[in-house]
Amino acid sequence: MDAKKFSTKQLVEMALLTAVIILLAFTPLGYIRTLGFEITLIVVPVTVGAVTLGPAAGAVLGVVFGVTSFIQCFGMSSLGTALLGINPVFTCIVCIVPRFLMGWLTGCVYQGLKKTKSMKKAAVVLANLIGPVFNTVFFMGTLVLLFYRTEYIQGIAQSHGASNALTFVFALVGINGVIEAAACFVVGSAISKALQAALKTS
Repeated sequence: MDAKKFSTKQLVEMALLTAVIILLAFTPLGYIRTLGFEITLIVVPVTVGAVTLGPAAGAVLGVVFGVTSFIQCFGMSSLGTALLGINPVFTCIVCIVPRFLMGWLTGCVYQGLKKTKSMKKAAVVLANLIGPVFNTVFFMGTLVLLFYRTEYIQGIAQSHGASNALTFVFALVGINGVIEAAACFVVGSAISKALQAALKTS
C-alpha cells in the first residue's frame, strides 16, 4: 500500500483492524491459553490487513499486535511474565519483531503471488495460510534464539521430553500452528475477499 494512495476507506479499514487487534488482545477472544502457552487468533486481522492493504499496512498491524503482546507480559500472560522477569529487552524483541516480520512478509508474499498468473486465484488463501506459519516460525525461532538456554525454558522443554531446540519447537507448536493456520485460512480468507470487493466497488 503506497502512502500517497491511501484512500479514506483504506484508512478507515486500517483503523478498524487496529481496533480489532486491541479488542482481541485484551479480551478472552484473542487467546486460547494452554499449558502456559498461548494460541493467538490476532494473526487474522494482521493477515487481512497485509492482504487487502499491502506489506506496509501488514507491518504496522504486526507492530500493533506485537506491542499488545508485550503488554500482556505485565501479568496477563504466564509465559510473557516469566520471560519479562528473565530479560525485558529480549522479551520486547520476541513479542514485536516476529509480528512485524509476519505482517510485512505476508503482504509481500501476497503481492508476489497475485502477479503470478498460475497463483493469482489462490493468492488470498495462500497468503492467509502463510501468515500464521510466519508468526509461529518467527516467534518460536526468536524465543529459542534468545531464551532456550534459560532455566525456565529448559524446564518446559524437559516437561515435554524435548532433548534439543528442534524437538522443543515441534513439541510446542503442533496444535498452536494448526489452530492458527485454520483460523486464518477460513476466517482470514473470507474477510480478505470481502474487503477487497468492498474497496474495489467503493
